[in-house]
Amino acid sequence: MVEPDLPSTARMIDHWLGGRDHRPVDVAAATAFEAAYGPCAAIFRSLRAFLGRTVRAVAAAGVDEFLVFGAGVPTCGNVHEVAPEASVLYTDADPETVRLGQRLLAGSDRAGYGHGDASDIGTLDPAQLRRFVPGWGSGPVGVVFLGLAAFLDDDTLARTLDELCRAAAPGSWLAIDFDGPELAAYPEALAMMGPAFRMREPERFPPLLGRWRPTAEGVVPVARWRPVGEPEPVPDAFHGALACRPAD
Repeated sequence: MVEPDLPSTARMIDHWLGGRDHRPVDVAAATAFEAAYGPCAAIFRSLRAFLGRTVRAVAAAGVDEFLVFGAGVPTCGNVHEVAPEASVLYTDADPETVRLGQRLLAGSDRAGYGHGDASDIGTLDPAQLRRFVPGWGSGPVGVVFLGLAAFLDDDTLARTLDELCRAAAPGSWLAIDFDGPELAAYPEALAMMGPAFRMREPERFPPLLGRWRPTAEGVVPVARWRPVGEPEPVPDAFHGALACRPAD
């Protein structure tokens, strides 16, 4: 659990994205990380732009329900802002982030926020699923699983993605990203990520998707997944994919 007087990764990202829902302790932590690694705002803009492009692609395929794991702060171009006609259930494992998300979405009838452990879909609130993702298990939905793979070992990640594939209906979509080994060159920054943080060589990404079938682009650096215009010059530290759940 993240205590109010400690930095929150979700709020640090909000700071890097130019949002308003962070605290001085988050800015201090973001500044310390940048001192060890380098500027991060462009990287998180690129990651958020990848989120936007994948969500738009899913919406263009006729899907209007989204389930978001590890959602963080639901602003600055998050799913319900990118696809305003869709219904969205944001989830996170951190209680304070959930409370912040619920406060920010209090006036919305199309987006909700609840507790959910990304590695255990059984932790999702069935009532919230019925309200915001009524097609879960019976019709195509979009599953957003960004910023999470680095904190799950291979076995847990593969199991989780397989469970999501079995629970989602055929025609559902999965947006996912992976962290490459680039951060290993910055040991001080890597130490700040904690012992659970996992980097993977790009060739290890596709097998972890299991039955999820990536689009023709495959798993590529996020800035190069269907870019709009010239991609922002950021390190190829993050790879991502949009994958479809095939028929059984």
